[in-house]
Amino acid sequence: MALEAEVVKNKQVMLKVYVTGLPEESDFNIRLHTTISLKVPESSNNGVLVKNLYLSCDPFMRLLMQKPESSLQDVISGYSPGSTIGGFGVAKVVDSRHPKFEKGDSAWGQTKWEEYSLIAESDSLIKIEHTEVPLSYYTGLLGMPGLTAFSGLYGVCNPNKGEKVFVSGVSGAVGQLVGQFAKLIGCYVVGSAKTLYQVDLLKNKLGFDDAFNYKVAEDLAAALRRYATCLAHKKVTGAEPVQ
Repeated sequence: MALEAEVVKNKQVMLKVYVTGLPEESDFNIRLHTTISLKVPESSNNGVLVKNLYLSCDPFMRLLMQKPESSLQDVISGYSPGSTIGGFGVAKVVDSRHPKFEKGDSAWGQTKWEEYSLIAESDSLIKIEHTEVPLSYYTGLLGMPGLTAFSGLYGVCNPNKGEKVFVSGVSGAVGQLVGQFAKLIGCYVVGSAKTLYQVDLLKNKLGFDDAFNYKVAEDLAAALRRYATCLAHKKVTGAEPVQ
């Protein structure tokens, strides 16, 4: 006779209402009394049950929190009031019916803002092979922001040593990494940010050669000519920097 699976409480972060403006605490609910079985149902052929360890709060999630425009409903699948917030995270496998994952494995990918998640579409999970680094790195440098920065710089821009690279809006997770990757290549790197604190951070901690505050620059084109002449930004985005 099979042992009955353990059932535990599963704390969840839910969207309460569609968000307008900056997200506020009142836009969300914490659900405390939901329960979940620590066994993947037999009906879920490739399901993986994980315990979430680290969750990433990324800018794209704000778009998913607002009421979808009719023109975007077929393109973007956002959150709806009463649903659990989803995003990227790092987790430990509790149970698995997928051949790629075993109990005890670490993984990163798309999960939900809750203690435990049953991942039916386990193709959205990537098994972590290198556990000698802090697992939290897979929400940043070794996760989605790092892969985005790496593929954009090396796969699209592909600058050479000695070239000048301009990174627009560099205070975000991806932009910071693009600049540091470019420095590793040997490029001269200039970034733009929206506060003096961020400009100081770029120059004195993250190793950028120069940076400027685009909020106070009256002429962005002139600012770029002054700090660096660069084609890398156009090559990646296909557009001029915007204020």
